[in-house]
Amino acid sequence: MSTEVKVPVLPESVSDATVATWHKKPGESVSRDENLVDLETDKVVLEVPAPADGVLEEIKFDAGETVTANQVLGLIKEGAAPEKDEKSDKSGDEDSAEESGKKDSKGDKPESKAGKAGKSDSKDSKPAKSGKGKDTGDLPPAARKMAAENDVDPDDVKGTGRDGRITKSDVADYLKQAPSGERPEERVRMSRLRSRIAERMKEAQNTAAILTSFNEVDLKAVMDIRKQYKDAFQKAHGVKLGFMSFFVKACCEALQKHPVVNATVDGDEIVYHGYQDVGIAVSTDRGLMVPILRNAHLMSLAQVEAQINEYAEKARKGAIQLEDIQGGTFTITNGGVFGSLLSTPLLNMPQSAILGMHTIKERPVVINGEIVARPMMYIALSYDHRIIDGKDAVQFLVAVKEALEDPNRMLLGL
Repeated sequence: MSTEVKVPVLPESVSDATVATWHKKPGESVSRDENLVDLETDKVVLEVPAPADGVLEEIKFDAGETVTANQVLGLIKEGAAPEKDEKSDKSGDEDSAEESGKKDSKGDKPESKAGKAGKSDSKDSKPAKSGKGKDTGDLPPAARKMAAENDVDPDDVKGTGRDGRITKSDVADYLKQAPSGERPEERVRMSRLRSRIAERMKEAQNTAAILTSFNEVDLKAVMDIRKQYKDAFQKAHGVKLGFMSFFVKACCEALQKHPVVNATVDGDEIVYHGYQDVGIAVSTDRGLMVPILRNAHLMSLAQVEAQINEYAEKARKGAIQLEDIQGGTFTITNGGVFGSLLSTPLLNMPQSAILGMHTIKERPVVINGEIVARPMMYIALSYDHRIIDGKDAVQFLVAVKEALEDPNRMLLGL
């Protein structure tokens, strides 16, 4: 009995999918609920589990082909065991027995490679050849050695010696003129997700009037809190106390003070959102994704860290769902984890602003008239200048800076 493996019902607004990877080949055994094939849509990757135990009998759509909901991807033969290549196994056994029999019947061991090599050398001595198999025997010793070491075909070298003979300097001149190594190229088709990312990035540039403002933050106070409470925090909540939760809470506070930064453009109207759904940009092997922290303004530091960890784990497994990335009123992206010192992030449309975090560097700053080293971070706010004025953007960044440089007031709600 064969069971059909079908394309699941696709998420809303997704019309089709591309077969990304089959995890089994025809003839291999599968277990019920085992991930059998990955389908890639414009937004997420869907895992299709095996509907029954058995053997994958047939694949109807190969990687790269487009499918729609409820189409049959393949067939599973229930209860079957994977086929073995008995002929190959038997042939291998017979070959081994035959080889053993020959050795026993002769009563001696086969001639060693060294012995064969010795006979060959004594019988005939051939001139050295280059890696291309061209005869270099008629070259002077020095030229022959250089040609062989550099895989040079003598037919390609113009000789300037007596009677047109090739000299060592001729080979050297040829090497100077020849291309230095291979220049390989590979053409790879964009994945559905990468194409969608490219489309959205270009949409942001073509639609919004993007401008970026900068500021810098002294993170000593945040680092002191983390150092003092990190062990107790992890013990109490089961997650580490990171930097991102402080930035999320600081941004939520700043968004409440400057609601236009949290707004979106809809035709000729501005939509003000009375909540903060903050997207956290996550880099994956398949491309950039932005899962959403719903009602981030109501979340504690521990809840933010736990939700971010959950999304990071899902991203690593390719298990981000469409509902995880839909919506959002504001985005935070952290290029600092890759070492970025400064950048101008692109908007995540239809949002009107995005905050860019960067790497933390100790820099000299003036505190109370003295020059001291402090852990500093540049922060950048890219925003849609159609609705957000420079004043709003600058004041938003200042509010984020103040919240992070005095986190006790933020945590106490002061």
